[in-house]
Amino acid sequence: MASWFCWVGREKKAQPSESLLKQPFMKVSYEMLLKATDRFSSANLIGVDNYGSVYKGILDQGEIVAVKVINLLRRGASKSFMTECEVFRSIRHRNLVKVITSCSSIDFQGNDFKALVYEFMPNGSLQQWLHSSSETNNGQSEIQSLNLLQRINIAIDVACALEYLHHHCQTPIVHCDLNPSNIFLDSDLVAHVGEFGLARFFQKPINPKRSSLKIKGTDRSAAPKYGLGSQVSPKGDVYNYGIVVLEMMTGKRPIDLNLHKFARTALPDHVMQIVDPILVNIDEEEATALPNRNRVSTESRADIRKKCLTSMIKIGVACSMESPQDRMDISDVVRVLNMVRNNL
Repeated sequence: MASWFCWVGREKKAQPSESLLKQPFMKVSYEMLLKATDRFSSANLIGVDNYGSVYKGILDQGEIVAVKVINLLRRGASKSFMTECEVFRSIRHRNLVKVITSCSSIDFQGNDFKALVYEFMPNGSLQQWLHSSSETNNGQSEIQSLNLLQRINIAIDVACALEYLHHHCQTPIVHCDLNPSNIFLDSDLVAHVGEFGLARFFQKPINPKRSSLKIKGTDRSAAPKYGLGSQVSPKGDVYNYGIVVLEMMTGKRPIDLNLHKFARTALPDHVMQIVDPILVNIDEEEATALPNRNRVSTESRADIRKKCLTSMIKIGVACSMESPQDRMDISDVVRVLNMVRNNL
């Protein structure tokens, strides 16, 4: 682990840090996090991203947490850490990952140490559920596939998170890196958006053709204009959201094909040929969740199911249009998705 941290050139005494998130967040030290994660044991490693590694940990109070240790040798890692701290000071929503505290301290070798402590998500990331169903989750039980109702619920959760960020924060926040690996599921499969290291506070430019907020393409589903250094706006998040919806509905990865084109060409008559085969047939668990199930014939259910799948593909396509002005507003997405779920 020592190779991860920036050497500061002089011996320092390890000490607890003041949380950069301010009160009422708890204070934690390097030593506390070292103990909580069993010395950052590989057995507790639950994820790795561009700027660090995430470990499962148990605090002295018995609370299970996720500890993201920042890899300060990576360019931009320290800035990413500060961005997340800044963002999480000003947001709170049921569909955003809760940050318990931050740690900015030094390790026992005198190296700078920075970490974020999140609430633990026992069902991992959406990425694992969509593309790692045959693998075990760090020794836990094998992850099962998500049914249609569960996927629609997740789509609604994520849309609600984006609606909050775009429309209900004092200053709108653009996530800039929405994808299945940054969407986490709790014990009830409620989705929480996390990883705000690339987020930006959005101030609408006076000249819409110019903006100081730029971002490089960072993700397989990033909006086309982002990769060219175009301005950051909520419409970029909507694009990424549309790709996530299409990924959930088709089971395809956007790195393997142009998901927008793939889905658009299937509308309106060939949707059932491109959706994830798991979603074609209703399963027993989903049937149990349906009201009036005794009064609905199998044929009617199949027809309702097809309409719901078609609607979900349409939403994904409408959100991922190449031109930002052609994309749906996220508030409209939330409204339409709730109608789709009610129909199901």
